[in-house]
Amino acid sequence: MRTQTIGRGPGGPGVVMHVRCPDRVPEEAYRQVLEQLAELSAVVQALPPTAALAELRGALRYHGSEARRLGEVLRVRTISRLGVDVRVGIGPTITVAATASGQVPAPGGVIAVAPGQAERWLAPLPVEDLHGIGPRQAAALHDYGIRHVGMLASVPAQTVQRLLGGRAGRLASDRARGLDPRPVVPRALPATATVGRSFDRHTLDGAAVRAGLLELVVRLGARLRGRRQAARALTLTLTFAGGASWEKTRRLTEPSGHDEDLRRLAYQLMDAAGLQRGRLTGLALKGEDLVDAGQVARQLSLDTAREARLVAEAAVDRVREKFGTGVIGPAAVHRRAS
Repeated sequence: MRTQTIGRGPGGPGVVMHVRCPDRVPEEAYRQVLEQLAELSAVVQALPPTAALAELRGALRYHGSEARRLGEVLRVRTISRLGVDVRVGIGPTITVAATASGQVPAPGGVIAVAPGQAERWLAPLPVEDLHGIGPRQAAALHDYGIRHVGMLASVPAQTVQRLLGGRAGRLASDRARGLDPRPVVPRALPATATVGRSFDRHTLDGAAVRAGLLELVVRLGARLRGRRQAARALTLTLTFAGGASWEKTRRLTEPSGHDEDLRRLAYQLMDAAGLQRGRLTGLALKGEDLVDAGQVARQLSLDTAREARLVAEAAVDRVREKFGTGVIGPAAVHRRAS
């Protein structure tokens, strides 16, 4: 277990955890990391596509544990349950916690910085390692011989403001001293879900394109239902040979995560594109403005065929959950895959 504690365990008025996932973590795995984090803290702020914050003050009292230990627990759970290692930084402010997580070597580990040690811990770090300092700001500071965070903290704030600009200089000066009043604001993932596919060669075949779109509908529907979400709108993006693209969004009559509703609207979007002889290289389908499926009113229906399809869809979901996503699906998709 790669763990480091600087000073006594954080336990002051603010205790912030900053979590970094691997750079190319899939969206669903990232969401599951957030769910693991939410089991430790009631105040979680998603920072997509790969990071998150959690306020630990209440969590420390609830779990009766120190902050570093909660970071270790999170890492063990993401590795054992999701196969995803994370880098965890803990400190008295967002800046210190985020800077700490950036110092954890890959693939993962925990660094916890106590409130009274924050400025001392930050001091020897290169200025470009301070969270919030971009490459241009770092270059400007280097030009004036300011290469470490401790040097930045020792320079008068007015001087830093002249170097970086008023607001940026003031923030950099404060953060070099470990000061950052920003709270962790509870925020879930952006309300979208996207699936896509590319074609091995430029595709003109209408049946192949339609089968590819149906595949995306099935994947998107399964993802939404797995998250217990429903989409209020769909966006279809087509990518053509040469790099050109086409995109259009339409709203569903009512929020849905069911294949039938998504397919109907996705086909309408495809028809609106008027492809004719367009050479496609890729498709992407995005569910927009997602809502909790439990908040969608279930209308009584006299359409027995639709009700039967929903029952069959639920059965298919159970089969996929048990045996994998590729074991069952529309015949058109499976014919193309084979």
